[in-house]
Amino acid sequence: MMYEILKRTSIVSAVSAGLLIGAAIPTLATTPEHTERRFTVKGHPVVVLQNIVNGRIEVKSSKNPEIIVGSTAVTDKVAIDIEQVGDRVDINATSLATSSDPHEVEANFQLTVPEQTELQLRTQTGLIYVEQVNGDMKLQSVAGDIHLKEVSGYIIVKTTSGSLVCTQCGGKLEFNSISGGAQVLQPSLTGINLMTMTGNILYDGDFIRTGVYTMNSGRGRIEVRFSGNDSFDLTTKNLTGTVDNQAAEFLKPDSHTSRKEIKNYRKLQGTVGQGLAKVELSSYSGTIRILKRD
Repeated sequence: MMYEILKRTSIVSAVSAGLLIGAAIPTLATTPEHTERRFTVKGHPVVVLQNIVNGRIEVKSSKNPEIIVGSTAVTDKVAIDIEQVGDRVDINATSLATSSDPHEVEANFQLTVPEQTELQLRTQTGLIYVEQVNGDMKLQSVAGDIHLKEVSGYIIVKTTSGSLVCTQCGGKLEFNSISGGAQVLQPSLTGINLMTMTGNILYDGDFIRTGVYTMNSGRGRIEVRFSGNDSFDLTTKNLTGTVDNQAAEFLKPDSHTSRKEIKNYRKLQGTVGQGLAKVELSSYSGTIRILKRD
């Protein structure tokens, strides 16, 4: 009897062990793998990254004349193709999953590039983060946010619902979104064009002389904070929204801009300092707020 019990126990243990091993096989197959490739470049290189699946893209700079592409993905679900053509590096991530929706899989990228590099980056829902890169940029995301820090160049950002945070950015900035918002903090931008249908816009920084700054939100809030040393002409217009002017004592009558009324729109005009920059704020039904920083 004891022998039969031990025999049955051994069989059960062996079967259980086999089930555990079999269960572990799919788990190993779905473990993300990290790879890294290096490309020697010169001059002002270009990086084009098309991430058709989900995933985060992080870009930082170095003083070395090389581009380092690190990627993390499940190899049986994502195909990553990388090609160097002269001083341009093309990166493409596509789905191998049997699902009809390629956005159910993910590929994350960590790039190190020379300081002077042009970037063209696209992803679906992951964060795009770029720090200390000087060069023209076109950044696109469907639902992922975009964070920029200490970058400069002609910067174009397009999202569907993702938001933008741009800290200490220089050059010129264009932002276009349906429901995403934009925060521009401590900038040295010579011009911006921010447009969103329902998101909020915050501009907290100086206005460069001769710069043109346009901000438009259909139903969201637009808030502009300026310093006592700024110099700009201000024009606001809205249809059914409100203007919260907390800087009336700094606004002089505007002598540079036409006071022609726009049909159905309410308009506020004024000048801070000599009016060297141009600031235009418009909203359909949101609130426009103007205030001076302490």
